[in-house]
Amino acid sequence: MLMIMNNLDPKVAQFPHELVTYGGNGQVFSNWAQFWLVMKYLSKMTRSQTLVMMSGHPLGLFPSNPSGPRMILTNGMMVPNYSTRINYDRLFALGVTMYGQMTAGSYCYIGPQGIVHGTTLTLMNAGRKYLNVSDMTGKVYVSSGLGGMSGAQAKAAVICGCIGVISEVDPCVLQKRYDQGWVQEMIDDLDSLISRIRECRKKKITTSIGFKGNIVDIWERIKEEYEKTGELLADLGSDQTSCHNPFDGGYYPVQLTFEEAKSLIATDSEKFKELVKESLRRQVSAINYLADKGLFFWDYGNAFLLEANRAGADVGARQEGGRVVFRYPSYVQHIMGDIFSLGFGPFRWVCTSNSQEDLQRTDHMAASVLEDILEEGVPPLVEDQYKDNVKWIKEAASHKLLILLTNVKKSGRISTISIPSLLKSYRAEADRGPGNCPWHLNPGWRQSGSVKEKKKCFNRLEE
Repeated sequence: MLMIMNNLDPKVAQFPHELVTYGGNGQVFSNWAQFWLVMKYLSKMTRSQTLVMMSGHPLGLFPSNPSGPRMILTNGMMVPNYSTRINYDRLFALGVTMYGQMTAGSYCYIGPQGIVHGTTLTLMNAGRKYLNVSDMTGKVYVSSGLGGMSGAQAKAAVICGCIGVISEVDPCVLQKRYDQGWVQEMIDDLDSLISRIRECRKKKITTSIGFKGNIVDIWERIKEEYEKTGELLADLGSDQTSCHNPFDGGYYPVQLTFEEAKSLIATDSEKFKELVKESLRRQVSAINYLADKGLFFWDYGNAFLLEANRAGADVGARQEGGRVVFRYPSYVQHIMGDIFSLGFGPFRWVCTSNSQEDLQRTDHMAASVLEDILEEGVPPLVEDQYKDNVKWIKEAASHKLLILLTNVKKSGRISTISIPSLLKSYRAEADRGPGNCPWHLNPGWRQSGSVKEKKKCFNRLEE
């Protein structure tokens, strides 16, 4: 219950009224009726029952056992023979299936802080693999997107010690990341951006730059600078636009401003699609040129290469072993895959007590275990990965990464959570007036600001 409401918190969710947590269409439920049904089931179920969820719909409570899972869920399941985009969109509109992303529909989203670890590992190992360096000072990473997942890129770049240049077309999203401290600088013109990149490279300055504009403009300008000076201003590159949903706001074409693009989606969707395809072709053309000069580019699992190929861009698509292979690798294939195969990767835990003391204790416990393993001796192949994880844990606080921690009661060193007491404290916040409640339990709150309505929701939830 706590994690569901966290996913729908207006401070967390991308579109809380539409039950979308992140990714443009990553939903927690298909409708608010499902929210209330699930809350009722979770309130009344016993330790001998399991709640089965299918795309936000509670199928019901089934007999289980205390050692079994309290919930089993699946999202977006389609019969393969009918799993076309048209069929999915129709079923989505009917509310019988939904795209739950990775952690929206599974109720464990913890904001960009959750993906920062994985993004940091990706950048660090990209430096080792592609640039043959462990110290990324002075290296430039160029990408796009500052949303729920992509927003981790700027923070990860700083943690790695490099220069992160991340474009974002939505000024509100860029401002949000800047206010949060995830982006250290904001620039809105290309001349200033190029000048700042050169300065940071020369002085070995670690920073994250949020560029208000389109990623295609950045790639094409970096290409122009190379043609004029022979200086390659980007060492590593990727893309984190929501290309899994390119024609409904996941990718904005370079030919239009942000506002023009939003208007065209509503008035002439076919023209918008053609502009998106043209923009993808231009982006790939610039990346290909720079890759020939020494840029290392990879696909970040967002369907960028897939959609670029469909748009007619030269991504070197070819059939190999019964599957389509592109010129550029995916990050799982070339970077994280190597780490996963060694048994490493991002790790996290959730602490429902919301206690800083619990955070510090569990951080210390995790770091101690890894340090003990290092002292005992590990193969050279995995030594860097152990050190990376120890570094991550110890420096998390200095990077202002609040990690939700799991409720561990063993030895009594970590406190438990009382849902009624938590609700009591949050009701007190609601009592102070409109806008103070941190949980979004009713789609009408933000319009009405009704304290009475908020109290009623808390009462129903406690019941």
